[in-house]
Amino acid sequence: MKDHMEPRPVDEPGSSAVVGPSEGTAATVPTTPAATVPVRTGRLAAIGRRLRQPIPGARNRVRFEMPPETESEERSEGFRPEDDHGFGAPGPRMSSQHPVYVGFMGTAGVGIALAVFYIASNTTQLILWIVAALFIALGLDPVVRWLEGRKVPRPAGILISVSALVLAVAGFFATLIPTIVEQVSEIVRQAPEWIRSFLDSDFFRTADSQFGVRDRITTELDKFVKDPEAMGGIFGGVVGFGSTVANGLFGSLIVLVLSLYFLAALPSMKKWAYRLAPRSRRPRVEALSEAITDSVGNYVIGQVCVALLNAIFAFILMTILGIPFSVLLAFVVALLAFIPLVGGMIAAVVVILVALTAGWQTAVVYAIAYFAYLQFEAYFISPRIMQRAVAVPGAVAVISVIAGGSLLGVLGALIAIPTAAAIMLLIKEVFIVRQDRH
Repeated sequence: MKDHMEPRPVDEPGSSAVVGPSEGTAATVPTTPAATVPVRTGRLAAIGRRLRQPIPGARNRVRFEMPPETESEERSEGFRPEDDHGFGAPGPRMSSQHPVYVGFMGTAGVGIALAVFYIASNTTQLILWIVAALFIALGLDPVVRWLEGRKVPRPAGILISVSALVLAVAGFFATLIPTIVEQVSEIVRQAPEWIRSFLDSDFFRTADSQFGVRDRITTELDKFVKDPEAMGGIFGGVVGFGSTVANGLFGSLIVLVLSLYFLAALPSMKKWAYRLAPRSRRPRVEALSEAITDSVGNYVIGQVCVALLNAIFAFILMTILGIPFSVLLAFVVALLAFIPLVGGMIAAVVVILVALTAGWQTAVVYAIAYFAYLQFEAYFISPRIMQRAVAVPGAVAVISVIAGGSLLGVLGALIAIPTAAAIMLLIKEVFIVRQDRH
């Protein structure tokens, strides 16, 4: 009788019904919210597992990955049939003194050299974009690694650094362009007054009375206006300027995208490059390469800081002295300050020539103050900022900057000192060490 009087739970899990005491009827018990939590959690887990399952018929993207060094060592020691992935065992190398080998490799070497020369001569602009993007990527890599040291993932660090660079450049130009337009408009507005003052000066009247300058200028202007080729040249110059601006914007976009890809793939690129060296020399190659890339990155960051400080000082000084077009000239100073050694001198000459329009006293005061700042920068600011960057003798730096500017223009002048530092490091650690052993 006790067995018939005790309720029995229903076999289905999660059910709230039990069998009644006498007739076996189900008595419903209200379900509590705590009882439904495991059921909902189980359903969400099942949905998550189903979403993580691959789509039927889909395959993982094929990646070209380098085999690990241990596998390469095992293959070099001995080949086993079970290690064959469909490519077979490497056979013995042909003797380097075999006539067929010598002739084929010589012909192939000449052909490859001609092909490389043809490709390089026809893709000069692309090569310059690649070099500029790699230079920017090496400059931003120390920032990304610093963020990685602060527990920031590398993709997030790349996004932060590139976004900061883009926002800084965009904000700078957004502030600069209206000022440039305003000051250029001011120059255009004052140009007729300057010309009128020059024509009314005693110097021009004396030259006109002796050489007939006014009549000659009028005659040449009439010929220029009536010459269709000259007017077509002006129109072509305007069109060419527009195409140059468009190409510059397109090139800037390409450099930005390439910099982002290079910055993301820089560790993999280094790893691939190190594997091209013999296994016995990889530690030394890696150490030298890391020293070169670190010095380039530190140089870029240091040069940016030096250029910004230089432009800020020049802008404050020009504002105090009342030199016209101070914002535009500060932009010029910042650009020229990126060129080491000679950039500051060129910027000083440009600003002094403009300062002469405000009076020779203003130009002299600016020259004294700015050259004093250049000495302070050379002995106090640059050594502290560049202490982790490259160290190149002055004569080598000047020669490398001139050579780089002659070969690649402004970009060549920018990368000249890091390139010279890399060459000096390789000569010191490779060539001189080898010579000392003999």
